[in-house]
Amino acid sequence: MPFELPKLPYAYDALEPHIDARTMEIHHTKHHNGYRTKLNNAIEWTEREKKSIEELLSDPDSLPEKKQQNIINNGWGYYNHLLFWPSLSPDGSGEPTWELASAIVEQYWSFKAFKEVFSKKALTLFGSGWVYLCKTDDWSLCVKRYSFQNTPLKDGLTPLLGLDVWEHAYYLHYQNLRWEYIQARWNVINWEEVSKRFIG
Repeated sequence: MPFELPKLPYAYDALEPHIDARTMEIHHTKHHNGYRTKLNNAIEWTEREKKSIEELLSDPDSLPEKKQQNIINNGWGYYNHLLFWPSLSPDGSGEPTWELASAIVEQYWSFKAFKEVFSKKALTLFGSGWVYLCKTDDWSLCVKRYSFQNTPLKDGLTPLLGLDVWEHAYYLHYQNLRWEYIQARWNVINWEEVSKRFIG
């Protein structure tokens, strides 16, 4: 079946004042939906329609040469946003608990120190891309930057928490003040969802 645009688990205005309703609507219905539409068009009438997004992109060298980059770009764009929406919540903020909290403290000494590392990585990412908190095979944590729509899966890492720092994610409300957007985002993180990804 073709890939679908997921419904958000909250209203477009639910994250205000941190993320405004118009940005959320455009981000979801135009940008995420755009990746989905282009991806579906690229794989239409092929055996790849039957694969999950992870299966589709796990072996990029097997993709048809003429459509390879198109499938990769739009496939990862589609995938990143599948993780992005559930990691936000109007009941967010606070800090993670249990296993993830312990892992963060073990890796970064404190939750505050982790936030500083993550925020600075996001601020200093040149151009557009994503910043991810990731889990390694040995259950340690790392913060990685990815240009454009690349993802931690390419490095064999498990993505836990991603921050979209493409301008379409914040520019209507924050203009060029990326740091303010980054700080506002901490108020709407769904740590319960992120913790579930860590436990696996």
